[in-house]
Amino acid sequence: MDNGIVKVTISNPEGFVTEIQYNGIDNLLEVLNTESNRGYYDMVWDEGKKKGARKKGAFDRMDATEMSVIVENEEQVELSFTRTWNSSLQGLYPPLNIDKRFVMVDGSSGFYTYAIYEHLEEWPGFNLSNTRIAFKLRKDKFNYMVVEEERQRFMPLPDDREEGRGQVLAYPEAVLLTNPIEPQFKGEVDDKYQYSIESRKNHVHGWISMDPPKSTGFWIITPSNEFRCGGPLKQFLASHVGPTALSVFHSTHYSGVDLIMRFGPNEAWKKVYGPIFIYLNSLSNGESPTQLWDDARQQTVNEIESWPYRFPASKDFVKGEERAKLEGRLLVHDRYMSDAFIPVGSAYVGLASPGEPGSWQRESKGYQFWTITDDKGYFSITNILPGNYSLYSWVKGYIGDYKYHQVINITSGSEVNVGEVVYEPAREGPTLWEIGIPDRSAAEFYVPDPNHKYINTLYLNHTDRYRQYGLWERYADLYPQEDLVYNVSTSDYTKDWFFAQVNRKKENNNTYEATTWKINFNLENVIANGTYKLRVALASVHFAELQIRVNNNSEGNPALFRSGVIGSENTIARHGIHGFYWLFNVDIEGTLLGQGNNSIFFSQPNNTSPFQGILYDYIRLEAPPHYTNFTSKLNNILPN
Repeated sequence: MDNGIVKVTISNPEGFVTEIQYNGIDNLLEVLNTESNRGYYDMVWDEGKKKGARKKGAFDRMDATEMSVIVENEEQVELSFTRTWNSSLQGLYPPLNIDKRFVMVDGSSGFYTYAIYEHLEEWPGFNLSNTRIAFKLRKDKFNYMVVEEERQRFMPLPDDREEGRGQVLAYPEAVLLTNPIEPQFKGEVDDKYQYSIESRKNHVHGWISMDPPKSTGFWIITPSNEFRCGGPLKQFLASHVGPTALSVFHSTHYSGVDLIMRFGPNEAWKKVYGPIFIYLNSLSNGESPTQLWDDARQQTVNEIESWPYRFPASKDFVKGEERAKLEGRLLVHDRYMSDAFIPVGSAYVGLASPGEPGSWQRESKGYQFWTITDDKGYFSITNILPGNYSLYSWVKGYIGDYKYHQVINITSGSEVNVGEVVYEPAREGPTLWEIGIPDRSAAEFYVPDPNHKYINTLYLNHTDRYRQYGLWERYADLYPQEDLVYNVSTSDYTKDWFFAQVNRKKENNNTYEATTWKINFNLENVIANGTYKLRVALASVHFAELQIRVNNNSEGNPALFRSGVIGSENTIARHGIHGFYWLFNVDIEGTLLGQGNNSIFFSQPNNTSPFQGILYDYIRLEAPPHYTNFTSKLNNILPN
């Protein structure tokens, strides 16, 4: 495909992007790689015979078997690379029909790509864990990476990760650069997970080559996240050392087995991933290369405004006139905060497959459409595909999830107004004390400085300091013998609540011991015949169990609450600050509390790995509902 600005070569019939010519460079892709390892779609799958299995599935580079020209005229070229499944391929390839499309339009500095996956009803079931498109760029040219405005830097070479130049740390992705080719990277940790990004922010990222006489930019622009799994907070890999640039459509990172797409043998399914835009730009020598980033962001705005695109030839990509719109207004009513129905701004409101409140974060087979409310609570969701949806929401400052009371049927070209919808967050009594901010993240808690041996200089004095490697080991440094104790009346959660409840590494060996955290608080009076409510919102869990005890942490005292072993999100190891959101509501009978000092113990007993643990979002103790008519009070209430 060649429009006079960009020339793209794609292997026939496999559908691998083997060459991108632009700005006088004969190939932006890594010429040292095989042709199948330059620009390609791939997926990880298994036959789904063991539903609970967590082993890594088979890797499929999705090589096609047939190529056809769909559109060819002066304005546009669209190519299709397909692979059709039949029973002779069972066990060798996932039971999917795959159609990879590549589109080039006149006057465009780049090209578009999208893919259509289809599973027919009569086919066997299987599991799909990850799927994406990847581009491997030339390491001799692209050395400056941009993930976000505040996350951009010169990057090491992939050679620096190899034996003799790098030392593998706790897992293969994390490498300490001991003898890098460029000395300025010596002593740094390189790990692709340090550059993950939330779907809601993942619209453009890429690489810059500063080779004279012109700087060149390679950008992946995603104008809509409607086809991605897990909703707007789901985290995905983006650009990282390679130099590699990814557009990930579906993955289990920061989610685990709950987000594996499991297809039954009688399940028909079809989904369009994309289109995304591969945008290329350049600057004359002497101009600041970072202007390429500014230009890429403006191009992203242009692409978002053009969504949904009109040019895709596939009938499976729904055009704008066939899509719908939904409007409404979100109000929040928490009677212990205000008698009023309060309009809230910047709340997330979205449509996803019908399910329970919050189920959107574990949903992946369908499409999702999200927006945020204005300062008066009004929202408008546009470009919705026809289908049946639940309307969901969550609001910073309030715990839990909202779900509209009925399934909404969206028809082609329709406009739906749901009027005023009211979210009444979980609440049974006034707040006695609280720890943290209910925002589905542990970012407000204490994130320690990294071990000076394991740093990424990008995250020194950075808002995302939690992305440093090895912070789980810092807990043992700060609490070598005794576990964390938090005093409601005097402690500050930004300084005194460690961001993750992890296991303590024992001195002089590689074993770990479980931890129990303690919250101390004071009650002047207790309603003995009342029920207090403890709300515990978690930002992420990994193969951990939360046990809660009140005023007695002896081994013989059974836990008041046990979550069971939950979560497979691996957020701690992957430098995340949130994964799935969990909310537990625990009844505490007044007879368990006493006048004066009280303690609540949070135990996590699983201790086989440093990565087992819990990230808390928010904790609140509520008095019984009739507490407002009682004269007792807490001595000190922690301010927001």
